[in-house]
Amino acid sequence: MIISTTNVLDNKKIVEYKGIVSGEAIMGANVVRDFLASVTDIIGGRSSAYENKLAEGREIAIQEMSEKARQLGANAVVGVDLDFETLREGMMMCIATGTAVLVQDKA
Repeated sequence: MIISTTNVLDNKKIVEYKGIVSGEAIMGANVVRDFLASVTDIIGGRSSAYENKLAEGREIAIQEMSEKARQLGANAVVGVDLDFETLREGMMMCIATGTAVLVQDKA
């Protein structure tokens, strides 16, 4: 499955649009991670605990979106957009949205 943020793919021709697909991941963060992240925020630097959780959420959302595209008979998803939101304290959400398409090599 080809996944792209662009609307066109080099050396590929879109032969059929299958529809909009999306994948969602809602991730909870635990109290220890929240505490360590707050310490990191106070002393400066990056919060690897939250970065890892964001990366995990992104991968889950993209995988779910890809599976929905595959079920529609697509072999690519173009125009992919990733959104991250905080639902409430300790809860993060990642949404991946794109257009499922059927592509073939250009002749």
